[in-house]
Amino acid sequence: MSKKLRSRDWFGREGKDGFIYRAWMKNQGYPPDEFEGKPVIGICNTWSELTPCNGHFRDLAESVKRGVWEAGGFPLEFPVMSLGETIIKPTAMLFRNLASMDAEESIRGNPIDGVVLLGGCDKTTPSILMGAASVDIPTIFVSGGPMLNGNFRGRKIATSDIWRFSEAYRKGDMNKADMLEGEAAMCRSSGHCAVMGTASTMACMVESLGVSLPTNAAIPAADSRRKVLAHMTGRRIVDMVNEDLRLSKVLTRKAFENAIMVNAAIGGSTNFVVHLLAIAGRIGVKLDLEDFDHLSNNIPLLANIQPSGKYMMEEFYYAGGLPVVMKELLSKIHKDIVTVTGQTVEENVKDAVCYDDEIIATLKKPFKTESGLAVVKGNLAKDGAIIKPSAATPELMVHKGKAVVFETIEDFHAKINDPDLPVDKDSVLVLKNVGPKGYPGMAEVGNMGMPKKLLDAGVTDMVRISDGRMSGTAFGTVFLHTSPEAAAGGVLALVKDGDLIEVDVPKRKIHLHVSDQELEERRKNWKPYDLKYGRGYVQLYIDHVQQANLGADLDFLSGGSGDEVKRDSH
Repeated sequence: MSKKLRSRDWFGREGKDGFIYRAWMKNQGYPPDEFEGKPVIGICNTWSELTPCNGHFRDLAESVKRGVWEAGGFPLEFPVMSLGETIIKPTAMLFRNLASMDAEESIRGNPIDGVVLLGGCDKTTPSILMGAASVDIPTIFVSGGPMLNGNFRGRKIATSDIWRFSEAYRKGDMNKADMLEGEAAMCRSSGHCAVMGTASTMACMVESLGVSLPTNAAIPAADSRRKVLAHMTGRRIVDMVNEDLRLSKVLTRKAFENAIMVNAAIGGSTNFVVHLLAIAGRIGVKLDLEDFDHLSNNIPLLANIQPSGKYMMEEFYYAGGLPVVMKELLSKIHKDIVTVTGQTVEENVKDAVCYDDEIIATLKKPFKTESGLAVVKGNLAKDGAIIKPSAATPELMVHKGKAVVFETIEDFHAKINDPDLPVDKDSVLVLKNVGPKGYPGMAEVGNMGMPKKLLDAGVTDMVRISDGRMSGTAFGTVFLHTSPEAAAGGVLALVKDGDLIEVDVPKRKIHLHVSDQELEERRKNWKPYDLKYGRGYVQLYIDHVQQANLGADLDFLSGGSGDEVKRDSH
């Protein structure tokens, strides 16, 4: 063993201090030899009945424990704040940073030599990885896995169908009974969303970063191989402690570059950007929006998975999963960097086999040539906005139209179904005050529903711009994360109905055709949108959250503070 175990500062003490630390732990029935120098492995569990995607994590944690015991470690499970994307209000993103603080302090403040992170639902993965990155001890991730495919009236369905069902319901093509039947048919097993939404994107992120065992991303939650992977992860974390393989040795600049390129190839969620930026900020790796653009460039879409394609995560796993994609990308990604397996990226994936090239394509014959994330800039987004080209309408990637403005999400809901709304298919929908400060928490409302009168006329997509996010399961020609946001005084705040807006994705341009002089005049009359929280975590968040182009982390959390506990209570 290369260094003294952290846990010896608790369990290895003599006299009163050691007595206190060991005696109270022994009330759970642990024999004395467990405290005699075994690596203590924390299992950071985001299980909660209010986080349905993570509802099977009690069982998954037991599989991890078996592996830890076998390898000679001492597993101790602990909870952290869990964020149920589909349940918690106003948005899970508001609490991502709070959950990261919970994870960070729980890891640092306890006798833990290495940690296994259990995350699945959208924000549980980045939050606990951010927290662990700030502490920087040996760390490995186990994702919860996607649901099995839903089945509705003889066809496969998953989360992306929610948006289709919603529009069909608004048009009258589906009724309440149809919707209830769809509800019952969609989520038919444990696990997170079955498409390449944010949860699956986050699982792919940790695997492409080298922070999980290979195949972690796509094994369905209900598949017994998910438990086997958890078991093997428990074994591996003990070895990582003995090797002192810390997170900072894995999360290098090259690892982040790999994740960006892999994300392009799988058509990952736009939320990937704001989470990866935050993780990089915690581990001390310099990363900016331009990295996402130029590293995604020339990486075609290889994964034929909804919402950019046809299939689901279940089929993706059966076709070979993420190792196949990474093997196909070996000529582009950094293949010689270390991962939590102790081996390089290339060694991890060299034996991967593709079993269905309709689901996982090749570089020579990709599923789509356009992939990744495009970063656009201009007077409307000085610090950038993003769009997912693979989920957009090609004909709208270069477009000019007059703005139809919604000042808040409430304003949007009040107007969008109004038959007198002055909107046509060429209009540009603009939604303000849904960014990090304005919502607060940067909600997934950027993929605004279509105006009902356009839906009735058969229009299925139009250009939409906001300072918010959209669900990774969603699709459309949607410009997101506009920075600076409206609530922070960005030009977005000054847009009025009828203003001409131009977008040109090939030229990476987004422009409001209003003179600087006019914008200055408008700014004189602008007042920040204020929800008047005035107290608690939410006010702390509003006061300290950074803009989307910086990862929307809290400014005082950037950078890590290590695993040292500064004061000793005994």
